[in-house]
Amino acid sequence: MGTEGSTMLEPVWRGLPPIDAPGVSGSASCSLPTRFEAVQGARRFTGATLEQWDLPEMFDEVALVVSELVTNALRHGVSGGRPDGPPRAESETQVRLHLMRWRSRLVCAVRDPSEKSPVAGEADAGQESGRGLYLVESFTDDWGWHPLAGTLRGKVVWALFLLPRPR
Repeated sequence: MGTEGSTMLEPVWRGLPPIDAPGVSGSASCSLPTRFEAVQGARRFTGATLEQWDLPEMFDEVALVVSELVTNALRHGVSGGRPDGPPRAESETQVRLHLMRWRSRLVCAVRDPSEKSPVAGEADAGQESGRGLYLVESFTDDWGWHPLAGTLRGKVVWALFLLPRPR
């Protein structure tokens, strides 16, 4: 992922202690198809990555958040909020999942081509949809989004998990 990931997630670091180079543990990224079956693939990718990073105990919370972020990207980001609008070019419809781990934190980020901000819906307890971002907020230490800059169009929605201190 290189510098694209660092630049793309710069807003995540505001208000947090700086990351020291020895604390960087890993990053993983995958492109997702623009079909709802991609959510299952994103969960599998997340599980395998967390296993590789020796963090399997975080799977339930992280996979729930990844599922919500990917679902929102597919539902609202790929169509750009225009379900009956013209289809976007394939290069524009790409959704990517990024997982990044440092000694003290884990970040999940989903990139989509929409420039519209994610908004928590006004769902009531009986509705199936509209509560995703409330779940993201409940299970993470912080979350947010920002538009992409440069040649890439769209946005990144990210979620931050603080990791327990190693013993």
